[in-house]
Amino acid sequence: MHLDIAWQEVDTVLLDMDGTLLDLAFDNYFWQKLVPETYGEQQGISPAEAQAFIRSQYSAVQHTLNWYCLDYWSERLGLDICAMTTAQGPRAVLREDTVPFLDALKASGKRRILLTNAHPHNLAVKLEHTGLASHLDLLLSTHTFGYPKEDQRLWHAVKEETGLQPERTLFIDDSEPILDSAAKFGIRYCLGVTNPDSGLAEKSYLRHPGLNDYRQMIPSLTVKETP
Repeated sequence: MHLDIAWQEVDTVLLDMDGTLLDLAFDNYFWQKLVPETYGEQQGISPAEAQAFIRSQYSAVQHTLNWYCLDYWSERLGLDICAMTTAQGPRAVLREDTVPFLDALKASGKRRILLTNAHPHNLAVKLEHTGLASHLDLLLSTHTFGYPKEDQRLWHAVKEETGLQPERTLFIDDSEPILDSAAKFGIRYCLGVTNPDSGLAEKSYLRHPGLNDYRQMIPSLTVKETP
């Protein structure tokens, strides 16, 4: 599925963070490997038992704000998830195509808004280690609003907060359910990232166009309209 964007009709670009602007390898390592290992060691159970338990806990709250909440997981698992996140901070890295694309958006006069489900501490740690904030115009954590991107109430709140016009907005994310939520709200352009984790095979989207390198959009973004 291909996405042709009429850039002259786009004012705002909403961007997810993990897997979209940053390499998702950080989060996959943290939540799929480090947390189960640490929990297993603390509880004195086998790696397989720890993995099974952690997976069941994740599944129970998927697509809710708790799934992204470090405080929730600290309490639920008896681990200091915030301290663990801080310690792993240097692992957070930008995608290679992030800065060229964000800079091209700025040069074209587009408003660049980060919209992440990441917990504020998680966000702060990643900003510290990547310098991402300097390439964005506004940074929003859904925890501030009390709803994740999967919830329509979040989109209404973001529209009120930012004044964005859904019909003049592009949204980029690496989660199909979240892209579905944005499309349901009326966001005109919804684009999926096919390679959120640099260490894994590319993924595909059933209902949305996908892209593996934002630099492919720069030529059409920077073309000057002829009178």
